[in-house]
Amino acid sequence: MEVLISILRFIGVLFLVIMMFNLMIVVHEWGHFLAGRWRGLYIDRFQIWFGKPLWKKTYNGVQYGLGSIPAGGFVSLPQMAPMESIEGKGDGESTEKPLPPISPLDKIIVAFAGPLFSFLLAVVFAVVVWAVKKPVSEAVGTTTIGRVHENSPAEAAGIRVGDTIKTIDGQQVRRFLGMNKSIMWTIVASDNKDLEVELDRPGEGLVKVTVIRPEEALEEKVSGGWFRQAWSYVSRRPALRTIGIEPMVSPVVAGFRDNSPAIDAGFKKGDQIVSIDGKSVRSTDDVSKFPWEAGRANEIGVKRDHSEIKLSVTPRVPEKNGEKPLIGIVMSNEGVRTLVRENPVVQVIDSFNSIVRTLNAVFSPKSDVKAGHLSGPVGIMGTYYDLFKDPEGWRLALWFSVLLNVNLAILNLMPFPVLDGGHIVMASYEWLTRRAIPIRFLEVVQTAFVLLLLGFMGFVTLKDVGDRIPEGDPVEQAPLPEFLPLEK
Repeated sequence: MEVLISILRFIGVLFLVIMMFNLMIVVHEWGHFLAGRWRGLYIDRFQIWFGKPLWKKTYNGVQYGLGSIPAGGFVSLPQMAPMESIEGKGDGESTEKPLPPISPLDKIIVAFAGPLFSFLLAVVFAVVVWAVKKPVSEAVGTTTIGRVHENSPAEAAGIRVGDTIKTIDGQQVRRFLGMNKSIMWTIVASDNKDLEVELDRPGEGLVKVTVIRPEEALEEKVSGGWFRQAWSYVSRRPALRTIGIEPMVSPVVAGFRDNSPAIDAGFKKGDQIVSIDGKSVRSTDDVSKFPWEAGRANEIGVKRDHSEIKLSVTPRVPEKNGEKPLIGIVMSNEGVRTLVRENPVVQVIDSFNSIVRTLNAVFSPKSDVKAGHLSGPVGIMGTYYDLFKDPEGWRLALWFSVLLNVNLAILNLMPFPVLDGGHIVMASYEWLTRRAIPIRFLEVVQTAFVLLLLGFMGFVTLKDVGDRIPEGDPVEQAPLPEFLPLEK
């Protein structure tokens, strides 16, 4: 029964992912379609996905279809820039007749309509996110250090647990993870080798330290034959340098070991541990490193449903593979998660800033961020899949859709042939020079850039697939401690 439920859950999540992905494509191409209709252009085809159509139907002179390669979609507008060498010819008889030329203004309007509709869809999603709120976890939103790795650049610089990072290289940080004013992104995207970090240290106030980053990010070596080595080379993303810190997160119960003392004590998922034997605890480390004693009852303060209760738990050594007393709680990596109502304008602006910062980092020779860190359709759909598996997945997916649609609008406006920005540039050239660009030249340029685009999509797809396939031989894990049922 559990297997059937897992299969149905997988199918349901996959269906939601495909629906979200297709919605963005349809809306973007719908913008071109409606603008083309408005300006009186001939529309040959409206197809979602590329490749040979799996389904097609002609209605009012337009061939609608679903392609076989799930990597985008297109509206065939022969009067814009012919793409027959890539897309093939449609079924309409009118494609054999000469088509009248259209004005550069018409081309600009039709090209701009796709990114405009993507942007408008992002605004719609942003309004929905504002209405339903966005979940934000402590692991994302805090700037307080919860762990400093041994022998790390942060430890060498003197950063301590409990420090709150205020600025990095003079840039204010407001969260630990994410793209906008976050600790991790500021570190990764920095052009400087040495980082000037300003901290707020309890009892000392503002403290400034210099973090010396390692020359190169650590790459794990992959064992195995030539095929495994080759696959690792083409599919592994370039490692990003870090300074060895983790966020401070409150100890929140995410699960339990079977037959554990925590279950008998009445703990529930979502409980936040606030004290042990009257002593306050702030982080998961405070709980995991607590010196539990077998057979000695401990009073645990727990925050549950906005109220605090006391629970008594008696640790014991797990009967199977046990070495030390435990209470059998599995802690959350995210800490407390809250719902935040964020202004739609702020969401859109933050999304815009995210793509601008990403592009700046990719093209900066000193930044750790490279083209190999970007994702294509496979990576995007994989992200949606991961988000939808979360209990708050629908909210997270709505928020991610704001970011993705703003990115789709901006990237399509880049001035490269095939992209909408390329059409705008070519139409602007025609408008200024009052000379049409030769059709043959357009076909060659369009074909060349399509091949380049497909090559890049293949490159990032390898990285996306590599993220989902483990490298090397499975690492043997020590057997986990297990509690056995107690005799009653």
